[in-house]
Amino acid sequence: MSDRLPPEVQALLDQRSAARHVQDWTTADALRDQLGELGWEPIDGPRGSWARPRLPASPAPELVPLLDQPATLAASVVLIGDEHGDDLARFLAGMAAHQPIPLDWELLIVGNAPSYDLDLVLSAAAGQAATVLPSPERLGWADAANLGLRRALGAVAVLVDTSLEPTGDWLTPLLAAFDDATVGIAGPWGVNSANGREFAEAPPGEVDAVEAYCLAIRRDALRAVGGGFDHRFRFYRNADLDLSFAVRAAGWRAIRSQPLPLVRHEHRGYGSLPDDERERLSRRNFYRFLKHWGDRRDLLLHPAPRRGPHDAHDERD
Repeated sequence: MSDRLPPEVQALLDQRSAARHVQDWTTADALRDQLGELGWEPIDGPRGSWARPRLPASPAPELVPLLDQPATLAASVVLIGDEHGDDLARFLAGMAAHQPIPLDWELLIVGNAPSYDLDLVLSAAAGQAATVLPSPERLGWADAANLGLRRALGAVAVLVDTSLEPTGDWLTPLLAAFDDATVGIAGPWGVNSANGREFAEAPPGEVDAVEAYCLAIRRDALRAVGGGFDHRFRFYRNADLDLSFAVRAAGWRAIRSQPLPLVRHEHRGYGSLPDDERERLSRRNFYRFLKHWGDRRDLLLHPAPRRGPHDAHDERD
């Protein structure tokens, strides 16, 4: 997929950059609004300005959010299809081979302007039906995830990364965590922190945050936090911390389940980026998390005494 912007969007972005250069904030704000009317959001950074597509305020009928409707299924499994079609194919093959037979569930795939032929991947996934939610422009990670989560009809929505490979029925035991009405978010990987700055892998049980490799969220909790992730998380890292803390601040608990039959392969979203770019995006996301939750030590299960007026701002490994 080309990163080239539509001509009218690039023209407005250039005009806005010029206005910002001379500190004409009134004009810059007006141009930002014009970009928004076209469905684009300007992003300003030390390397200049660019724009990204946003979820439309009035989406096509097949993409209209369904969160206000009652759940009609036990679960919705949500995948994002953008890069690495072989990873998606591997997940679909594993899912088809290990169906959660007793469950009434659906599979939603966000076609996030994929770099491969999504129809071809799906046609090869014999025995695994899926609903595709198409986006003609490449959305940021959070917007793509939210597109699937908000379209889900399950009592629990489960966001799964395509780096995972099912080797058994993983969905049924994961949903068992929600038999406890106090649980709002759960998954097979979780982290804890003593200071809200450094996070480490946690054992099964209640945790500070659930990692987004496999993140299940109760429908009521999803509604309570506005339908998913903060859309400003264009990169995936640390968005799961932010959502987990939002769910817990709304009154639910986060649980790391017992190990599930899911094999973790290379995370391509992590491994495909140069080290410096990955670090830059990760830290930007982590500071966004800190801005939201950095003073909420009451949300930490096992807080340590403060070391001083300011703890170090370090992210998880």
